[in-house]
Amino acid sequence: MAIDSQTILITGAGGWLGSLLPGKLVELEPETSFKFVLADIVEPKIPSSLKGTKSECITIKADLSDDSNMQALFTTKYGKPDVIYSMHGIMSLGSEENWDLGMRVNVDSTRALLEKARHQKTKQDKPITFIFTSSVATYGGQLPDEVLPSTSCTPEGAYGTEKLICEYYVTEYTRKGFVNGISIKLPTIVPRPGPPSRATSAFVSGIVREPLAGQEAICPIGSGLEDAILQQTGVWVAKPSTTLANFVKAKQLLSNTDLSKNILPWSRSVQLPGFTVSVHDIIQALRNVKGDDAVALIKFEHDETCKRIVSSWPRAFDNSYALSLGFIVDQDGFEGAIKEYRANHM
Repeated sequence: MAIDSQTILITGAGGWLGSLLPGKLVELEPETSFKFVLADIVEPKIPSSLKGTKSECITIKADLSDDSNMQALFTTKYGKPDVIYSMHGIMSLGSEENWDLGMRVNVDSTRALLEKARHQKTKQDKPITFIFTSSVATYGGQLPDEVLPSTSCTPEGAYGTEKLICEYYVTEYTRKGFVNGISIKLPTIVPRPGPPSRATSAFVSGIVREPLAGQEAICPIGSGLEDAILQQTGVWVAKPSTTLANFVKAKQLLSNTDLSKNILPWSRSVQLPGFTVSVHDIIQALRNVKGDDAVALIKFEHDETCKRIVSSWPRAFDNSYALSLGFIVDQDGFEGAIKEYRANHM
């Protein structure tokens, strides 16, 4: 059913995916008149993708650990949000190095955001839709060859622990009827444009992005191209365009009463579809697209901490549950991801 108007609050809207999400929502739901509230610790820019559309947008500089800043997100000229995308956070290496900051930003502010949403209702007098972005870092320890929705989460780092705590919050707040929530665990989104982030997985984009631009890149896994560890180290990935489409599908899932009944009752967490690629396969895909000269720009500086964290993450998931809920998966492998990056950023 078409919705005439929706107010969408996006926290972490200054980040890469957060800045692209408004445009994807408008693209996939052109019949809806969106009013966007974009918030981040540094005031976000209004996305260029909204120019020429019927959507409206305001941007807010907000420290979500400050209650007055949090309250301001619910009292804009657009009124209370109908949908919240909770996308703010301190990345994996950053939260590991500064544990207190990671807990304050990744856990405490998410709980505060849920509490604010709990005491509000939409214009239709329904609980606010709450979409929380989580991570495969919630997994660790002894894992099966293919992770199932029933596989226990046992994170081995601060970031995964923080994300898992918030997943439990979203499930509980939804069970109590405080919000209409879902947590979507993101694959590693590749390749990312711009400078490297503080995410442990940032090298997956870096060893493609920099060589495509004729620059050297550091691979923290292995000692060289022939190192067997490159084949043994796998990452669960997805293209940006596919992941953004799945953000929209998460909202649509929660608004579809019949389809949302298929979400498992004991957990409101869903692993978004992706595919497994080894570090070796990433380098080979780069070779196939750009040639040997690009691969020669990759330099190896093995980082045992990075290796430990990446190796604790699962290599493969069963996509069938997410697909049954309406989410989609890439069909063209890592070469397709590289070609998409070149088309959009070069």
